[in-house]
Amino acid sequence: MSINAEVTKSGNESSLSVIRKFSRRVQGTGLVKGARKRRYYERNASKTVQKKRALKLIKRRADYRQLVKEGKVVEAPVRRGYVPREQKTDSVPSRFGESTPIAR
Repeated sequence: MSINAEVTKSGNESSLSVIRKFSRRVQGTGLVKGARKRRYYERNASKTVQKKRALKLIKRRADYRQLVKEGKVVEAPVRRGYVPREQKTDSVPSRFGESTPIAR
């Protein structure tokens, strides 16, 4: 696969602006982004590992909510622009992983 990013100097354009134009053109092709992505190989986690991780996350969140209810932990301040899922009016499942069926 070969992608050419060619830039020509026009008029009395400075060489610095030509280099900037070339850099932008190369960024647009996505070559650098793809090369950095392929730099290190990362194996996909198996479905069992993904499910165990999701269950652990659900349990940790439930424990945290319980501690907040008991007053043992002070709830983290709300971030700017953040709306908790419980306050949203959508009919979307409340938490990631809670409605995911587990293999039997």
